[in-house]
Amino acid sequence: MSLQDGISDMLTRVRNACGASHDELSIPMSKMNIAIASVLKTEGYIGDFSQVGEKSSAMILIKLKYYNKQSVIEGLKRISKPSCRIYCGYEDIPKVRNGLGTVILSTPRGVMSGRKAGAEKTGGEIICYVW
Repeated sequence: MSLQDGISDMLTRVRNACGASHDELSIPMSKMNIAIASVLKTEGYIGDFSQVGEKSSAMILIKLKYYNKQSVIEGLKRISKPSCRIYCGYEDIPKVRNGLGTVILSTPRGVMSGRKAGAEKTGGEIICYVW
C-alpha cells in the first residue's frame, strides 16, 4: 500500500486508536514518524514507543496513555500538508488551546515542540497541533 502523506496517516491512526480506547497501535516506520512519536512521548501524550520488525516491514509500536479511563490525547490536527506548507518564525509560534496543547514543528534543528523551538529561537514548518 502506497501512502501519499505518512504524517496524516499516523495522526489518523492515533486519533482512531484513542477513540476506540486501544492500549497500543502500530504505524509504518519512517524517520518523521519516529521523531513525532518522540515529541509526543517527551510532552507526555503517549506512554512509550518502540521499533519492531525487519527493515522492509518495520513498524512503530506506540503505547497510548489514559487518565481516568479517558485518553490523554483529546485531539490532533494536521496543519501543514503536502499541498500547502505552513511555516512560522519563532516569534509567531502559535499557542494551542491557550497554552494547554502543543504544536509540533519541523525545524532545521529537527522535529520539536513549540515550547522547545521558542526557547531555542528557531522557527520552521508547523506539522500538527496536539491537545
